[in-house]
Amino acid sequence: MDKSTRYKIFNDPIHGFITVPKGNILRLIDHPYVQRLRRIRQLGLGYLVFPAAEHSRFSHALGALELGQRVLSNLREKDTTISQPEYDGTLMAILLHDVGHGPLSHTLEHSLIKDFNHEMMSLAIMKELNQEFSGELDTTIQIFTNQYKKKFLHQLISSQLDLDRLDYLRRDSFFTGVSEGTVGINRILKTMRVFKGNIVIEKKGIYAIENYIIARRLMYMQVYQHKTVLSADFLLRSIFNRVRMLIDSGQNLHFASPALEYFLTVQPSAKKSISKEMLSHYTDMDDHDVFLNIKLWEKSEDRILSELCNRFLNRGLFRTTFLDKKPTDSQIEEIRKKTQKALKKLKLPADEESIDYFLSFERSYSEAYKYKNESIWILENEKAIEFSKAAETKNIIALTEPVVKHYCVHLKQVSI
Repeated sequence: MDKSTRYKIFNDPIHGFITVPKGNILRLIDHPYVQRLRRIRQLGLGYLVFPAAEHSRFSHALGALELGQRVLSNLREKDTTISQPEYDGTLMAILLHDVGHGPLSHTLEHSLIKDFNHEMMSLAIMKELNQEFSGELDTTIQIFTNQYKKKFLHQLISSQLDLDRLDYLRRDSFFTGVSEGTVGINRILKTMRVFKGNIVIEKKGIYAIENYIIARRLMYMQVYQHKTVLSADFLLRSIFNRVRMLIDSGQNLHFASPALEYFLTVQPSAKKSISKEMLSHYTDMDDHDVFLNIKLWEKSEDRILSELCNRFLNRGLFRTTFLDKKPTDSQIEEIRKKTQKALKKLKLPADEESIDYFLSFERSYSEAYKYKNESIWILENEKAIEFSKAAETKNIIALTEPVVKHYCVHLKQVSI
Protein backbone atom coordinates (compact mmCIF):
# COMPACT_ATOMS: atom_id res chain seq x y z
CA MET A 1 0.00 0.00 0.00
CA ASP A 2 1.26 3.48 -0.91
CA LYS A 3 2.10 5.21 2.39
CA SER A 4 1.18 8.60 0.91
CA THR A 5 -2.46 7.57 1.04
CA ARG A 6 -2.30 7.27 4.83
CA TYR A 7 -1.63 10.92 5.57
CA LYS A 8 -1.88 14.44 4.22
CA ILE A 9 0.92 17.02 4.09
CA PHE A 10 0.53 20.77 4.56
CA ASN A 11 3.39 23.12 3.70
CA ASP A 12 3.76 25.74 6.42
CA PRO A 13 6.23 28.68 6.28
CA ILE A 14 6.84 28.47 10.05
CA HIS A 15 7.22 24.75 10.78
CA GLY A 16 7.88 23.29 7.34
CA PHE A 17 5.93 20.21 6.24
CA ILE A 18 3.09 19.29 8.62
CA THR A 19 2.08 15.63 8.31
CA VAL A 20 -1.46 14.76 9.39
CA PRO A 21 -2.47 11.08 9.52
CA LYS A 22 -5.80 10.23 7.95
CA GLY A 23 -8.58 9.55 10.42
CA ASN A 24 -10.52 11.71 12.88
CA ILE A 25 -7.97 14.54 12.93
CA LEU A 26 -8.06 14.96 9.16
CA ARG A 27 -11.86 14.62 9.20
CA LEU A 28 -11.96 17.51 11.69
CA ILE A 29 -9.62 19.62 9.56
CA ASP A 30 -11.94 19.13 6.59
CA HIS A 31 -15.06 19.96 8.64
CA PRO A 32 -16.81 23.30 7.83
CA TYR A 33 -16.34 24.49 11.44
CA VAL A 34 -12.55 24.26 11.06
CA GLN A 35 -12.43 25.36 7.41
CA ARG A 36 -14.25 28.53 8.52
CA LEU A 37 -11.04 29.50 10.37
CA ARG A 38 -9.42 30.11 6.96
CA ARG A 39 -11.68 33.16 6.71
CA ILE A 40 -10.76 34.64 10.09
CA ARG A 41 -7.60 36.70 10.46
CA GLN A 42 -5.33 35.61 13.29
CA LEU A 43 -4.39 39.20 14.18
CA GLY A 44 -7.78 40.82 13.66
CA LEU A 45 -7.14 44.37 12.41
CA GLY A 46 -3.36 44.01 12.70
CA TYR A 47 -3.12 43.98 8.89
CA LEU A 48 -3.90 47.72 8.95
CA VAL A 49 -0.49 48.25 10.60
CA PHE A 50 1.50 45.26 9.34
CA PRO A 51 0.51 44.73 5.67
CA ALA A 52 1.60 41.08 5.54
CA ALA A 53 -0.32 40.07 8.69
CA GLU A 54 -3.06 38.39 6.68
CA HIS A 55 -2.53 34.92 8.15
CA SER A 56 -5.55 33.02 9.39
CA ARG A 57 -6.71 31.16 12.48
CA PHE A 58 -6.60 28.02 10.32
CA SER A 59 -2.84 28.20 9.72
CA HIS A 60 -2.35 28.83 13.46
CA ALA A 61 -4.48 25.77 14.33
CA LEU A 62 -2.38 23.60 11.99
CA GLY A 63 0.82 25.04 13.47
CA ALA A 64 -0.29 24.27 17.02
CA LEU A 65 -1.25 20.76 15.88
CA GLU A 66 2.26 20.21 14.50
CA LEU A 67 3.83 21.35 17.78
CA GLY A 68 1.47 18.99 19.58
CA GLN A 69 2.69 16.04 17.50
CA ARG A 70 6.30 16.97 18.22
CA VAL A 71 5.97 17.41 21.98
CA LEU A 72 3.85 14.29 22.52
CA SER A 73 6.42 12.23 20.60
CA ASN A 74 9.23 13.80 22.67
CA LEU A 75 7.43 13.02 25.93
CA ARG A 76 6.91 9.42 24.85
CA GLU A 77 10.65 9.16 24.14
CA LYS A 78 11.25 10.27 27.75
CA ASP A 79 9.18 7.33 28.99
CA THR A 80 5.97 9.26 29.62
CA THR A 81 3.04 6.90 29.10
CA ILE A 82 0.60 8.42 26.60
CA SER A 83 -1.94 6.01 25.12
CA GLN A 84 -3.18 6.36 21.54
CA PRO A 85 -6.61 7.67 22.65
CA GLU A 86 -4.82 10.25 24.85
CA TYR A 87 -2.47 11.16 22.00
CA ASP A 88 -5.32 11.63 19.51
CA GLY A 89 -7.57 13.35 22.06
CA THR A 90 -4.87 15.90 22.92
CA LEU A 91 -4.14 16.63 19.26
CA MET A 92 -7.83 17.16 18.52
CA ALA A 93 -8.13 19.51 21.52
CA ILE A 94 -5.11 21.49 20.27
CA LEU A 95 -6.56 21.64 16.73
CA LEU A 96 -9.95 22.86 18.01
CA HIS A 97 -8.79 25.17 20.81
CA ASP A 98 -9.54 28.32 18.75
CA VAL A 99 -12.50 27.02 16.71
CA GLY A 100 -14.81 29.32 18.70
CA HIS A 101 -13.23 32.55 17.49
CA GLY A 102 -15.56 34.98 15.76
CA PRO A 103 -14.91 37.52 12.99
CA LEU A 104 -11.56 39.30 13.29
CA SER A 105 -10.57 37.12 16.25
CA HIS A 106 -10.51 39.07 19.54
CA THR A 107 -11.70 42.42 18.14
CA LEU A 108 -15.43 41.68 18.39
CA GLU A 109 -15.30 38.97 21.06
CA HIS A 110 -17.42 40.96 23.53
CA SER A 111 -19.46 42.89 20.96
CA LEU A 112 -21.60 40.13 19.47
CA ILE A 113 -22.67 38.07 22.51
CA LYS A 114 -23.09 39.20 26.12
CA ASP A 115 -21.36 37.32 28.95
CA PHE A 116 -19.14 35.51 26.47
CA ASN A 117 -15.61 34.49 25.56
CA HIS A 118 -14.44 32.42 22.61
CA GLU A 119 -13.44 29.42 24.76
CA MET A 120 -17.14 28.96 25.60
CA MET A 121 -17.95 28.70 21.89
CA SER A 122 -14.99 26.37 21.28
CA LEU A 123 -16.40 24.00 23.89
CA ALA A 124 -19.94 24.24 22.47
CA ILE A 125 -18.61 23.43 18.99
CA MET A 126 -16.58 20.49 20.34
CA LYS A 127 -19.73 19.07 21.96
CA GLU A 128 -21.61 19.48 18.68
CA LEU A 129 -18.80 17.73 16.79
CA ASN A 130 -18.73 14.98 19.42
CA GLN A 131 -22.32 14.10 18.59
CA GLU A 132 -21.51 14.07 14.89
CA PHE A 133 -18.42 11.89 15.51
CA SER A 134 -20.38 9.43 17.73
CA GLY A 135 -18.52 10.21 20.96
CA GLU A 136 -15.00 10.16 19.46
CA LEU A 137 -14.27 13.52 21.14
CA ASP A 138 -15.09 12.44 24.71
CA THR A 139 -11.40 12.40 25.73
CA THR A 140 -10.78 15.62 23.78
CA ILE A 141 -13.44 17.48 25.75
CA GLN A 142 -12.19 16.11 29.08
CA ILE A 143 -8.65 17.27 28.28
CA PHE A 144 -9.81 20.68 27.01
CA THR A 145 -11.88 21.32 30.16
CA ASN A 146 -9.12 20.01 32.47
CA GLN A 147 -11.31 17.13 33.66
CA TYR A 148 -8.91 14.41 32.49
CA LYS A 149 -6.78 12.52 35.03
CA LYS A 150 -3.47 13.43 33.33
CA LYS A 151 -3.32 17.18 33.96
CA PHE A 152 -0.18 17.70 31.88
CA LEU A 153 -2.20 17.07 28.70
CA HIS A 154 -4.40 20.10 29.48
CA GLN A 155 -1.27 22.16 30.27
CA LEU A 156 -0.13 21.65 26.67
CA ILE A 157 -3.37 23.34 25.55
CA SER A 158 -3.79 26.04 28.18
CA SER A 159 -1.01 27.27 30.47
CA GLN A 160 1.78 29.84 30.70
CA LEU A 161 3.74 27.76 28.21
CA ASP A 162 1.11 26.15 25.99
CA LEU A 163 1.43 25.22 22.33
CA ASP A 164 -1.07 27.91 21.35
CA ARG A 165 1.30 30.64 22.55
CA LEU A 166 4.41 28.98 21.18
CA ASP A 167 2.89 28.88 17.70
CA TYR A 168 1.24 32.29 17.60
CA LEU A 169 4.32 34.14 18.89
CA ARG A 170 6.51 32.63 16.18
CA ARG A 171 3.80 32.95 13.50
CA ASP A 172 2.81 36.53 14.33
CA SER A 173 6.48 37.54 14.52
CA PHE A 174 7.08 36.11 11.04
CA PHE A 175 4.07 37.73 9.35
CA THR A 176 4.44 41.13 11.01
CA GLY A 177 8.19 41.25 10.45
CA VAL A 178 8.76 41.95 14.15
CA SER A 179 11.82 39.76 14.71
CA GLU A 180 11.85 40.41 18.47
CA GLY A 181 9.00 37.90 18.78
CA THR A 182 11.12 34.99 17.52
CA VAL A 183 11.08 32.12 20.01
CA GLY A 184 13.35 29.05 20.19
CA ILE A 185 10.43 26.63 19.93
CA ASN A 186 12.42 23.46 19.28
CA ARG A 187 14.60 23.84 22.38
CA ILE A 188 11.54 24.46 24.53
CA LEU A 189 9.73 21.41 23.14
CA LYS A 190 12.81 19.20 23.47
CA THR A 191 13.37 20.21 27.11
CA MET A 192 9.76 19.64 28.19
CA ARG A 193 9.24 16.78 30.62
CA VAL A 194 6.50 15.44 32.84
CA PHE A 195 7.44 15.60 36.53
CA LYS A 196 4.96 14.56 39.23
CA GLY A 197 2.12 14.84 36.74
CA ASN A 198 2.96 18.35 35.45
CA ILE A 199 4.87 19.85 32.52
CA VAL A 200 8.31 21.13 33.54
CA ILE A 201 11.33 22.39 31.63
CA GLU A 202 14.77 20.83 32.05
CA LYS A 203 17.38 23.28 33.31
CA LYS A 204 19.15 23.42 29.93
CA GLY A 205 16.02 25.09 28.51
CA ILE A 206 16.01 27.98 30.98
CA TYR A 207 17.40 30.59 28.57
CA ALA A 208 14.89 29.61 25.88
CA ILE A 209 12.14 30.27 28.47
CA GLU A 210 13.66 33.65 29.33
CA ASN A 211 13.67 34.54 25.64
CA TYR A 212 10.05 33.34 25.35
CA ILE A 213 8.87 35.63 28.17
CA ILE A 214 10.77 38.63 26.79
CA ALA A 215 9.34 37.90 23.30
CA ARG A 216 5.81 37.93 24.76
CA ARG A 217 6.40 41.33 26.35
CA LEU A 218 7.85 42.79 23.16
CA MET A 219 5.08 41.40 20.94
CA TYR A 220 2.44 42.93 23.19
CA MET A 221 4.18 46.30 23.04
CA GLN A 222 4.93 46.26 19.32
CA VAL A 223 2.06 44.26 17.81
CA TYR A 224 -0.92 43.23 19.95
CA GLN A 225 -1.25 46.62 21.65
CA HIS A 226 0.23 48.78 18.90
CA LYS A 227 -1.37 52.21 19.09
CA THR A 228 -2.82 52.00 15.58
CA VAL A 229 -4.30 48.55 16.27
CA LEU A 230 -5.97 50.00 19.39
CA SER A 231 -7.34 52.83 17.27
CA ALA A 232 -8.71 50.46 14.60
CA ASP A 233 -10.32 48.25 17.25
CA PHE A 234 -12.12 51.27 18.74
CA LEU A 235 -13.30 52.38 15.30
CA LEU A 236 -14.83 48.97 14.57
CA ARG A 237 -16.52 48.86 17.97
CA SER A 238 -17.90 52.37 17.31
CA ILE A 239 -19.46 51.13 14.07
CA PHE A 240 -21.18 48.27 15.86
CA ASN A 241 -22.31 50.51 18.73
CA ARG A 242 -23.84 52.94 16.22
CA VAL A 243 -25.61 50.12 14.38
CA ARG A 244 -27.08 48.85 17.64
CA MET A 245 -28.22 52.34 18.61
CA LEU A 246 -29.95 52.83 15.27
CA ILE A 247 -31.67 49.44 15.55
CA ASP A 248 -32.79 50.18 19.13
CA SER A 249 -34.23 53.52 17.97
CA GLY A 250 -36.41 51.70 15.43
CA GLN A 251 -34.46 52.33 12.23
CA ASN A 252 -34.40 49.58 9.62
CA LEU A 253 -30.81 48.97 8.57
CA HIS A 254 -29.93 46.84 5.57
CA PHE A 255 -27.82 43.76 6.29
CA ALA A 256 -25.82 41.71 3.82
CA SER A 257 -25.35 38.95 6.41
CA PRO A 258 -28.31 37.24 8.14
CA ALA A 259 -25.94 35.86 10.79
CA LEU A 260 -24.56 39.27 11.72
CA GLU A 261 -28.09 40.72 11.66
CA TYR A 262 -29.12 38.09 14.22
CA PHE A 263 -26.40 39.09 16.70
CA LEU A 264 -26.91 42.84 16.31
CA THR A 265 -30.70 42.73 16.56
CA VAL A 266 -31.28 39.90 19.04
CA GLN A 267 -28.18 40.71 21.15
CA PRO A 268 -28.07 37.21 22.70
CA SER A 269 -26.40 36.29 26.00
CA ALA A 270 -24.28 33.21 26.79
CA LYS A 271 -24.75 33.60 30.55
CA LYS A 272 -26.86 30.45 30.91
CA SER A 273 -25.79 28.52 27.82
CA ILE A 274 -25.05 28.76 24.11
CA SER A 275 -28.21 27.85 22.22
CA LYS A 276 -28.32 25.82 19.01
CA GLU A 277 -29.55 28.93 17.19
CA MET A 278 -26.67 31.01 18.54
CA LEU A 279 -24.11 28.36 17.53
CA SER A 280 -25.62 27.99 14.06
CA HIS A 281 -25.51 31.73 13.32
CA TYR A 282 -22.05 32.10 14.89
CA THR A 283 -20.48 29.39 12.75
CA ASP A 284 -21.99 31.05 9.66
CA MET A 285 -19.92 34.19 10.29
CA ASP A 286 -16.38 35.16 9.37
CA ASP A 287 -14.43 38.31 8.49
CA HIS A 288 -16.27 38.69 5.18
CA ASP A 289 -19.60 39.25 6.96
CA VAL A 290 -18.14 42.25 8.76
CA PHE A 291 -16.45 43.76 5.70
CA LEU A 292 -19.45 43.31 3.43
CA ASN A 293 -21.80 44.97 5.91
CA ILE A 294 -19.42 47.88 6.48
CA LYS A 295 -19.31 48.45 2.70
CA LEU A 296 -23.11 48.46 2.72
CA TRP A 297 -23.41 50.79 5.73
CA GLU A 298 -21.00 53.29 4.19
CA LYS A 299 -23.96 54.29 1.98
CA SER A 300 -26.21 54.77 5.03
CA GLU A 301 -28.19 57.98 5.40
CA ASP A 302 -27.00 58.18 8.99
CA ARG A 303 -24.11 60.62 8.89
CA ILE A 304 -22.17 59.12 11.78
CA LEU A 305 -22.43 55.51 10.60
CA SER A 306 -21.48 56.51 7.06
CA GLU A 307 -18.47 58.49 8.33
CA LEU A 308 -17.23 55.68 10.57
CA CYS A 309 -17.54 53.07 7.82
CA ASN A 310 -15.78 55.30 5.31
CA ARG A 311 -12.91 55.78 7.74
CA PHE A 312 -12.65 52.03 8.30
CA LEU A 313 -12.64 51.12 4.61
CA ASN A 314 -10.14 53.81 3.63
CA ARG A 315 -7.95 53.61 6.75
CA GLY A 316 -8.91 57.07 7.98
CA LEU A 317 -8.14 55.93 11.50
CA PHE A 318 -8.22 57.92 14.70
CA ARG A 319 -5.05 58.72 16.65
CA THR A 320 -4.03 56.95 19.86
CA THR A 321 -2.15 58.96 22.46
CA PHE A 322 -0.68 57.17 25.48
CA LEU A 323 -1.07 59.07 28.75
CA ASP A 324 1.28 59.23 31.74
CA LYS A 325 -1.58 58.45 34.12
CA LYS A 326 -5.35 58.15 34.28
CA PRO A 327 -6.88 61.43 33.00
CA THR A 328 -8.77 63.66 35.43
CA ASP A 329 -12.42 64.64 34.91
CA SER A 330 -11.35 68.15 33.90
CA GLN A 331 -8.89 66.81 31.30
CA ILE A 332 -11.59 64.56 29.86
CA GLU A 333 -14.04 67.45 29.69
CA GLU A 334 -11.49 69.65 27.91
CA ILE A 335 -10.79 66.94 25.28
CA ARG A 336 -14.53 66.37 24.78
CA LYS A 337 -14.99 70.08 24.05
CA LYS A 338 -12.14 69.98 21.51
CA THR A 339 -13.72 66.93 19.89
CA GLN A 340 -17.08 68.70 19.71
CA LYS A 341 -15.48 71.64 17.87
CA ALA A 342 -13.69 69.28 15.48
CA LEU A 343 -16.93 67.43 14.67
CA LYS A 344 -18.68 70.71 13.89
CA LYS A 345 -15.88 71.64 11.49
CA LEU A 346 -16.34 68.24 9.81
CA LYS A 347 -20.09 69.04 9.61
CA LEU A 348 -20.95 65.97 11.68
CA PRO A 349 -23.39 65.70 14.62
CA ALA A 350 -21.61 67.04 17.71
CA ASP A 351 -23.97 66.36 20.61
CA GLU A 352 -22.72 64.57 23.75
CA GLU A 353 -23.82 61.14 22.52
CA SER A 354 -22.18 61.58 19.12
CA ILE A 355 -18.82 62.50 20.67
CA ASP A 356 -18.53 58.98 22.13
CA TYR A 357 -18.22 57.48 18.65
CA PHE A 358 -15.08 59.54 17.99
CA LEU A 359 -13.43 59.66 21.41
CA SER A 360 -12.52 57.05 24.00
CA PHE A 361 -10.43 56.87 27.15
CA GLU A 362 -9.19 53.36 27.79
CA ARG A 363 -6.32 51.37 29.25
CA SER A 364 -4.26 48.46 27.97
CA TYR A 365 -3.09 45.63 30.19
CA SER A 366 -0.51 42.95 29.56
CA GLU A 367 1.36 40.36 31.60
CA ALA A 368 4.30 38.56 30.06
CA TYR A 369 4.44 35.99 32.86
CA LYS A 370 1.79 35.42 35.57
CA TYR A 371 3.99 33.60 38.04
CA LYS A 372 1.61 34.05 41.00
CA ASN A 373 -1.29 32.08 39.50
CA GLU A 374 0.20 29.88 36.79
CA SER A 375 3.91 29.18 36.94
CA ILE A 376 6.52 27.79 34.61
CA TRP A 377 8.56 25.17 36.47
CA ILE A 378 12.23 24.41 35.92
CA LEU A 379 13.52 20.93 36.81
CA GLU A 380 16.77 21.22 38.74
CA ASN A 381 18.31 18.32 40.69
CA GLU A 382 15.00 16.46 40.56
CA LYS A 383 13.16 19.42 42.09
CA ALA A 384 10.67 21.69 40.35
CA ILE A 385 11.56 25.35 40.93
CA GLU A 386 9.38 28.28 39.84
CA PHE A 387 11.06 30.00 36.88
CA SER A 388 11.65 33.46 38.39
CA LYS A 389 13.49 31.80 41.30
CA ALA A 390 15.43 29.45 39.03
CA ALA A 391 16.58 32.09 36.53
CA GLU A 392 20.03 33.51 37.08
CA THR A 393 19.11 36.90 35.65
CA LYS A 394 17.25 39.34 37.89
CA ASN A 395 15.46 41.14 35.03
CA ILE A 396 12.90 38.31 34.86
CA ILE A 397 11.33 39.62 38.07
CA ALA A 398 10.62 42.91 36.30
CA LEU A 399 8.88 41.01 33.50
CA THR A 400 6.44 39.50 35.99
CA GLU A 401 4.98 42.95 36.67
CA PRO A 402 1.84 43.75 34.61
CA VAL A 403 2.11 46.72 32.26
CA VAL A 404 -0.88 49.08 32.40
CA LYS A 405 -1.08 52.01 29.98
CA HIS A 406 -3.81 54.63 29.91
CA TYR A 407 -4.56 56.01 26.47
CA CYS A 408 -6.94 58.18 24.52
CA VAL A 409 -8.29 57.42 21.03
CA HIS A 410 -9.28 60.67 19.33
CA LEU A 411 -9.67 62.54 16.07
CA LYS A 412 -6.36 63.61 14.54
CA GLN A 413 -7.63 67.19 14.55
CA VAL A 414 -7.75 67.12 18.35
CA SER A 415 -4.49 67.82 20.16
CA ILE A 416 -3.87 66.02 23.45
